Amino acid sequence: MGFFLGWVAVTLFPGIALGGLSSVAFSQVPASQPAVVSAAELPRAPEPAFGAAPASQQSQSSQSSSNQKQNQASPSQSRDSDSNDQHKPLPQPKRILGVMPNYRAVSAGVRPPPPTPREAFKIATEDSFDYSAFVFVGITSLMAEGFDDHPQLGKGVPGFWRYYWRGYLDKSDGNYWVVWALPTVTHEDERYYSKGEGSILGRGVFAATRVLITPNYAGKNTFNASEILGRGIANAISLTYYPSRTQTVGGFTSKYAYAVGRDALTDVFREFWPDINAHLLHRRHSSSVAGSS
Repeated sequence: MGFFLGWVAVTLFPGIALGGLSSVAFSQVPASQPAVVSAAELPRAPEPAFGAAPASQQSQSSQSSSNQKQNQASPSQSRDSDSNDQHKPLPQPKRILGVMPNYRAVSAGVRPPPPTPREAFKIATEDSFDYSAFVFVGITSLMAEGFDDHPQLGKGVPGFWRYYWRGYLDKSDGNYWVVWALPTVTHEDERYYSKGEGSILGRGVFAATRVLITPNYAGKNTFNASEILGRGIANAISLTYYPSRTQTVGGFTSKYAYAVGRDALTDVFREFWPDINAHLLHRRHSSSVAGSS
């Protein structure tokens, strides 16, 4: 019995002692409690004004409204641009129908500096030795042979050749006198400055009278002595290589009038060709224009 009581004391006493110590230790450690904060102490989030959207939505809205304004303005701007393009004079091309040289034409509104003697010589050479010049002389030679303008020159291939080289010499000789030699002395600009706008009658009269009126190197209109005298000199020189029996006063006068009239009709055709090309053939010219050629 004593042994049993001793064993119980030895066995249970340490557990009781440890339990008491642990309870005392744990009772001394404060328990962690969550902090309680009142609602008044919490920071308040910014509230948007009544009916206002957040900043991101406002920026998107302003951007969309500006895009709408641009889209609304763009049709009117495009219409104004189209209207300006329609009323803007059309430029002169380098060639008419892709064949006829148009180096002497200047687009409406363009005012290049006066041509130097070298530039004038180049224009006369291009007009005289362009491939289309040989075709043009061939056509006029066939017509002259068909109408038997100079019976002494004959018919057939030999007759055509006699007409041809004389006609080509007429054309090239006249070009150098009118475009280069005399303008270098008189300081006249023999390029054709197109009008490009106005009534058809006004533009036609303007173009046809350029054989009588041309700007000088100072930009002022003056009598076109280079055209009138140049064609006269060229026709006078032609008396030396045409049959003498056909060189009458009447023949010389008609030939001279034909040369000046041909130049007048060429200027009229130059004036209206951009409109014919754009409105009848439904084509527009590119940026390459005969601005200063």
